[in-house]
Amino acid sequence: MRANFGTVRWDNLFDDLEGQLEHELHAEEIDLRAEEERLRLGRLSLRNRLTNLARTPAVAADPRKGSEPWTGSVPGAGVLRIVLATGETIAVRPTTFGRDWLAGDLLDSVSAGSQCVLPLAAVAGVVLRRGEIPGSLGTEPESAARVVDRIGLAFVLRDLCRRRSNLEVHTRAGVLPGTIDRVGRDHIDLALHAPGTLRREAEVHQYRIVPVGEIQLVRLA
Repeated sequence: MRANFGTVRWDNLFDDLEGQLEHELHAEEIDLRAEEERLRLGRLSLRNRLTNLARTPAVAADPRKGSEPWTGSVPGAGVLRIVLATGETIAVRPTTFGRDWLAGDLLDSVSAGSQCVLPLAAVAGVVLRRGEIPGSLGTEPESAARVVDRIGLAFVLRDLCRRRSNLEVHTRAGVLPGTIDRVGRDHIDLALHAPGTLRREAEVHQYRIVPVGEIQLVRLA
């Protein structure tokens, strides 16, 4: 009887130790995964979040939470609600992401149908619905990288200059309609003329140097 009693006690002890070890290993694994996730989130850039949101399906507002803090028309899938440094909120459906900019279609009532180039440095905030947050936290696969992903804003501005595009440059000081004459390292030369008119000397009423850091949005006329 003693032998059996001792065996049972040892078996119970080993079972307890095994259960405790399994619990500790499981807790360690959970902590390791949590730390890996924190490190992954720490590497996410604003560009990552925006590209993820552009691929996220539209999410309906949660009726239990009341109306969302968005007073414009409700955008569909792939539409970003961007707050600019001027305080203006725009709705844009991205078509292209560069290294430090995005291009897309403006959807607000005033500029509906217009295309724009938006420097990522001009983004003061992004309006999200609760259901959009998880999808925005994914990591873009490295295999998805394309040549355009490495193109900087200066290249795009030089292309608009070369094409003599009629455009509006939105800055914190106001909206400047005209044509880009030249692009420097950190600024552009803008010939100001009435929207919808060609860039002719007789039509130009002012020349302006605009720092690239002041550009909030470029809307193509």
